[in-house]
Amino acid sequence: MQIGLKILLEINFLAPRAQVVYYNKMISQTILETIFPRFCLNCDREGKLVCDDCLSLIEINDFVYCPFCALPTRLLNGKGVCQKHYGKFLDGLYFAVSYRDKIVKKIIAQFKYEPYLKTLSPVIAFLIISHLIKTKNQEFSRGGENFLLVPAPLTSRKKRNRGYNQAEVIASELASVLPITLSVDCLIKIKETPSQVGLSLTQRQANVQGAFLVKNPEQIAGKKIFLVDDVFTTGATMQECARMLKTSGAKSVRGITLAREPLN
Repeated sequence: MQIGLKILLEINFLAPRAQVVYYNKMISQTILETIFPRFCLNCDREGKLVCDDCLSLIEINDFVYCPFCALPTRLLNGKGVCQKHYGKFLDGLYFAVSYRDKIVKKIIAQFKYEPYLKTLSPVIAFLIISHLIKTKNQEFSRGGENFLLVPAPLTSRKKRNRGYNQAEVIASELASVLPITLSVDCLIKIKETPSQVGLSLTQRQANVQGAFLVKNPEQIAGKKIFLVDDVFTTGATMQECARMLKTSGAKSVRGITLAREPLN
């Protein structure tokens, strides 16, 4: 993570206060890893859950792509979706890496499923922030009261079983670095839904329909929302969340995820 910290400080993407917060977190992490040695989940080297060498092998997206194209279409001039997909509730997506990356798959599997390595969240946040830096979107560095980070919610039962909401953990890491307020209670999940894994797009859309509710619409009225999750697959979940947020007054909704799963 020292490599990542050096990049962040040199580019000066973050405000000075955020740089100090991020630096202190990395120092604390290093101390913990010295006392309780860990092993890289990719190469098994002692020291970190993802060593610097393996981290450097992950290719970060330099550009923003339309989230709804089977083969992602590169976008220009700040557009969030391609012309073919105008009219979607989700206004765009920032995804740091491809889900095809083998190291990324291992990170997501161990973060989201057993053994539930919540401590992978700084690695995930680093990859996302690296992508935001490369896309040179100044909204993330300016921030302000018009922007809001909102994690994709889980039901209470599923959150209790896992021990945490993975989207909320990622969003919290991002909020500790970016000058954007985090809201974890404005969007909630009110209906238990079967796993989306293995379902078609139509089945996924039906599965999540009516599953979400905006609890505090006054928090999101007129705001530009960044909706945070771990992986973007078909977009059914984010589309339904975006629909509810916009219906309740959000000005725009764009997604932020670690990875996007190819649709082809």
